[in-house]
Amino acid sequence: MSYEQILFTISERIATITLHRPEKLNAWTGWMEAEVRAAIAEAEADPDVRVIILTGSGRGFCAGADMSLLQGIADAGEAPAALGHHAPAATNENVRADFQREYSYFPSLSKPVIAAINGPAVGLGLILSLYCDLRFASSEAKFGTAFARRGLIAEYGMAWMLPRLIGHANALDLLFSARIIEADEAARMGLVSRVIPAANFMPAVRAYALELANNVSPRSMTVIKQQVYNAMFQSLEEATLASEAAMLASLRSDDFREGVAHFVEKRAPHFTGK
Repeated sequence: MSYEQILFTISERIATITLHRPEKLNAWTGWMEAEVRAAIAEAEADPDVRVIILTGSGRGFCAGADMSLLQGIADAGEAPAALGHHAPAATNENVRADFQREYSYFPSLSKPVIAAINGPAVGLGLILSLYCDLRFASSEAKFGTAFARRGLIAEYGMAWMLPRLIGHANALDLLFSARIIEADEAARMGLVSRVIPAANFMPAVRAYALELANNVSPRSMTVIKQQVYNAMFQSLEEATLASEAAMLASLRSDDFREGVAHFVEKRAPHFTGK
């Protein structure tokens, strides 16, 4: 499939999706949303892909919704189809409905999604990063919610997800003030996992992704990801019982046998995901 507003590449078991409107700091459009969905579906369906990286072209990650769309909404007094507001991204009875909505579908994917935040991530751009499994920030990255300064509110489940990542007080600070924060402050809050110097940013992110792609069981990553997101809705007892069942299944898997064999034989692993 050809794309107009994103770049999509697969190399060394890593799918990289790059938002590609650099002249607009990769401002979000309905067209871009559709292309990101299509690229993610392609990566998810490819058995050779083990990790997905989401990043932006040029100086920005994503500066939020395209301002021309926001102007149109302000003039019309309602949200047009161009901004999205679609039905769930998928209908999968094995996945919680919570993780099948417009942006919250990232946790339902079987593969880890890394947000490589190379520049400003604001508004919808910040929301997009929240639903990724990991967030790595360039030293030049900046973050902001923007909504309160536009007369808007915390969109797309952000009021649920953001406090779980950085705590209620920090979440309310960013949502109330809509102030812009630098990468180091984002790291102190726990909004990003690490800050990487801009000069070596994408190579460092890719090195981490390669470590996952080459040395970790894809089956283990899939199950662990499900466990962590499902546990948000479970009691400790429920999470423990679920882990016991998952462990029994793991002990019967090919990847478990390979995990033991490569360690004993002191060689690189050859996991199949089975």
